[in-house]
Amino acid sequence: MPIVVGYIPSPAGHAALTTAIAEARLRGSRLVVVNASRGDALVDRRHSSAEDWQSVRDQLGESGVEHEVLQQVEAKDPADQILEVAQQTNAELIVVGLRRRTPVGKLIMGSQAQRILLDADCPVLAVKADPS
Repeated sequence: MPIVVGYIPSPAGHAALTTAIAEARLRGSRLVVVNASRGDALVDRRHSSAEDWQSVRDQLGESGVEHEVLQQVEAKDPADQILEVAQQTNAELIVVGLRRRTPVGKLIMGSQAQRILLDADCPVLAVKADPS
């Protein structure tokens, strides 16, 4: 069973990827990296650029972990896309990065990580980026 990691090009996304690679090594599991976007904005900061995506591929290649990368642009919420991949692959674990948000930000925008934590059928590991 694979580990699914939700990746965005941010400190939280990099922390999630690094942790997911470590977990995949520890468990001897395949890693599925998902970069998801609704595609409803002209520029979505969560969507990895070609350069950033290549950096992710390089890090995965150097890790020696069996992996698959998925960059999805669908008319679905990114949390739904990650949950769908986890269900389709029968994931043993989902790894997500967390970032601090103001109470107003949580109210207006919701939380992708919270949705994944509450709706996942498998364990979820939530990691924070290094505060430095």
